[in-house]
Amino acid sequence: MVSPKEILKQYEIKPRKKLGQSFLLDVNTIHKIAAAGGISSDDVVVEIGAGIGVLTKDIAQNARRVIAVEIDPRLVTALQQQLAGHDNVEIASGDILKFDFASIADQYKSKVKVIGNVPYNISSPVIFHLLSYRSVISDFTLMLQKEVVERLVAPPDNKSYGVPSVILQMFAVVEKIFDVPASCFYPRPKVESSIIRGIFRQKPLVELADEAFFSRLVKAAFAQRRKTLMNNLKKAAFLANVSEEKIKEALDKAQIDGKRRGETLSVKEFGQLSNILKQTFNLLPVIQL
Repeated sequence: MVSPKEILKQYEIKPRKKLGQSFLLDVNTIHKIAAAGGISSDDVVVEIGAGIGVLTKDIAQNARRVIAVEIDPRLVTALQQQLAGHDNVEIASGDILKFDFASIADQYKSKVKVIGNVPYNISSPVIFHLLSYRSVISDFTLMLQKEVVERLVAPPDNKSYGVPSVILQMFAVVEKIFDVPASCFYPRPKVESSIIRGIFRQKPLVELADEAFFSRLVKAAFAQRRKTLMNNLKKAAFLANVSEEKIKEALDKAQIDGKRRGETLSVKEFGQLSNILKQTFNLLPVIQL
């Protein structure tokens, strides 16, 4: 097997800082990521940031089909040559943030798995992009900055618990699989990495009356972490027409003390409060301007 370092040398590939490129060179870690994906012969896999194709080859050994997505034209050329002998691999040149997972699911009549090494500068946008396609994605196995993974899997009453934790955990079961030291990469990043595995729920943890309203509520609750939930909600722009009394009534109905801070609420509590506040919001008289 040709090593990742040899492939980079063969194609004279220099990492592009603009694209946040950092190539994973450790072969054992590459095998562990592929194994963590739990890929079977029935699976259609979309790989984010296929790079030079070393992880792609591992995935292709077990998958029904692999769509390797890569934004860098130089790497697309290398991928086409490196993967020429793999009939179950197709290379998609483009931006993963514009990728249509639904079209792939429709084409293969199957939900897709997502695997990849995500550039740190687009970690959050990628997670929210996957969330928007969760009806056609079964699960994901991603390498992200360690701090980002810790935020995504954090439980309530934890300093890492915040907006991304609550929103992702409402729709997916997530766990950190293992850490990847910076020494495994070229160039060596200044931060550590971790592998996160997520399985999208068939239904949200709480059946939500309005998902957009839920997201706004969560963001408002964490607007100022040191302030109480009540204080943050009183200042939330989207609740401007809801009186303090109505907010307190909603909190009481949800059995949540308004003196608590947002970071102490469970994902389930956020969902329940969202539904109660949404109902209150809908019952308000329409103000004619």
